Order: sequence, then structure tokens, then C-alpha cells
Amino acid sequence: MIIMGVSGCGKSSVGLAVAGHLGLTYIDGDDLHPPQNVAKMRAGTPLEDGDRWPWLDSVARVLADEAPVIVGCSALKRSYRDRIRAGAGGPVTFVHLAGSREVIAARMARRSGHYMPLSLLDSQFAALEAPGPDEAITVSIDQTPEAIVAEILKDLSV
Repeated sequence: MIIMGVSGCGKSSVGLAVAGHLGLTYIDGDDLHPPQNVAKMRAGTPLEDGDRWPWLDSVARVLADEAPVIVGCSALKRSYRDRIRAGAGGPVTFVHLAGSREVIAARMARRSGHYMPLSLLDSQFAALEAPGPDEAITVSIDQTPEAIVAEILKDLSV
């Protein structure tokens, strides 16, 4: 499973909670970025597709090697999700945590210790190709974390 969405949408918090309910491991996709990607983002430079391909391949490898597992990964474009699916070698459920720029910006402004600056949020929204119902479960983040997790578990029929 991939918990996806723009930076600051709650992938880590929700992913950890869902993993706990399902008895699975959660892996933060941020930890799979090569150092040069982290340096670019820390400097406020948006990643380009060429920067993301090796990272997406790492995400797919984790899914292939450690399934069942939950990975937090922005997976902003359909082509990224397609690449993850192809590399995972099996079915991948995507859960899109959707929210407004205002809500997510407020969350990002409150967090500390993350390399992704608030200044890159607009580039994340510009790149986002929101998945349709054929591609992902979409859950609004404009609710409590507990309600978000409950909705995901309900949609998974767990």
C-alpha cells in the first residue's frame, strides 16, 4: 500500500496508524530519497522527474521485497504511480490524502525537523495529478486523524 499526497498531508502519521491497525510495517518514502534529492529539497529546489525516477524505483523495490508493507510516498503523477505498480510486481493500493493548500500549509508551518520547506508546497500542488477512483482511495484530511484512519480501514473493508 502507498499512502500518497503532497508534502505535509499526513502520510507518515496516517501511514503509521494504518500500519498499526493492520499489523504491518510502515516505511517513510522520505528515507528512501538519495542524498542529492534531499539536498535539492532542503535548498528549496523542486525535484524534477529525472530526480524522482530512482527514488520511485526504490519505493517499488521495497513493495516488492517487503510486502505486505505500507510506504508513504507522494506519488504525485499518474506516471509515478504506474512506475511504482510496474516495479512492485504485484497489486498496489494507493490511498490519496487530499486537502486544501491552506490546511496543508498550516500543518507544514507547525512541523519541525523536516527537510521539505513550505516554499516547495506550490510545486507539489502543481505536479499533483489527483488520482481518480479507478486508481486510488481518496480521503479528505479535513477531519481528525482517527476519522481518517477509520475511513481508510472502512474503504479497505478491514
